[in-house]
Amino acid sequence: MIAFNLRPALASVGPLIEDIRSDTGLSNFMLGLLTTLPLIGFGIVSILAPLFTKRFGTGLTLFGALILLALGIVIRSISFLPFLYLGTLFFGIAIAFGNVLLPSLTKRNFSANSGFITSLYSSTMAIGASLAAGLSVPLAYNYNFGWSTSLALWVIPVIVAIIIWIPQLWRLKKTSSNRNFLEGIKNMTSSRLAWKVALFMGFQSFTFYVILAWLPSILQGRGYNAEFSGWMLSLCQATGILGSLIIPNIAGKMNDQRVVVAMLIFMEIIGVLGLIFPILGPVYIWISLIGFVLGGSFGLALLFIVVRSSDTESATELSGMAQSIGYLIAATGPILFGSLFDLSGNWNLSLYLLLALSIMKLYVGLGAGKSGVVS
Repeated sequence: MIAFNLRPALASVGPLIEDIRSDTGLSNFMLGLLTTLPLIGFGIVSILAPLFTKRFGTGLTLFGALILLALGIVIRSISFLPFLYLGTLFFGIAIAFGNVLLPSLTKRNFSANSGFITSLYSSTMAIGASLAAGLSVPLAYNYNFGWSTSLALWVIPVIVAIIIWIPQLWRLKKTSSNRNFLEGIKNMTSSRLAWKVALFMGFQSFTFYVILAWLPSILQGRGYNAEFSGWMLSLCQATGILGSLIIPNIAGKMNDQRVVVAMLIFMEIIGVLGLIFPILGPVYIWISLIGFVLGGSFGLALLFIVVRSSDTESATELSGMAQSIGYLIAATGPILFGSLFDLSGNWNLSLYLLLALSIMKLYVGLGAGKSGVVS
């Protein structure tokens, strides 16, 4: 349930972006900030997550994060423009804790089945994103809720998660440790392997959040209506579920994941080329392909955190570093992508940026996929 709630607050925005624009008069830069603010929260908070788990334990830290997530979703829906951004920042901070601590829990409780468990929770994240992307426009229009209430309704599954998580407050006891937080992070940042894991996380997250924020606008710019564009984003997230289920499960059975990395990057390049040149085939083919790659790459990035760490604490530290650096990189994506559109007047220049990023992702992914652990 925690995994399910880590994406709807973000994925529900893209399909409604034009409604938010018409109501508020915000520019592409300011609209891109709605996706970027949570990523900034991810980047700042992720590195600090080990401090909270040492002080409060994993169970209580995640419980507090869920409370903050619910609060952020509700604040964002209030008809006052600063609250749109304040609520977004709040739930971005909350999601950061879930992002960091789920790989740590996997290392702690399910180390022998890390590929399978990573597949399960990363695909559940994709399910949450897919439902949010597909249902946001129908909730706003078909039920006359409007965009703000449509966004607010995603607090309901968060409340369910809070109730379900309560027993874990006693089951996940705080563990004592003499490990120094600053020393652990310093050791991580001196490791080339840790940096490659972090950069792979960043580059794949860059592409994911660009697609999440701008795919509906790209399609609407090519003549498709808002509902179709929203469902295409939902299709992208749905095929991401398959990628999240399949790729980590396969990769988790290997000591070396470089072949998997190369296969995913090849598929991504084909998909982006299909978006640039519509004559190559129906748009749903390329969106499905990109979605599968994004889901698989994200699951693989999470798996790297587990299999490249030696114990639970190093997994938390590597997760904090990888997701902090990774999401700070990703935070530049929606704004940069939208700004390139403002500069050129079409989406092709922005899409070429994703092609260039794919090559960089291949380089760091081959390094992160090589057998070994962070020393």
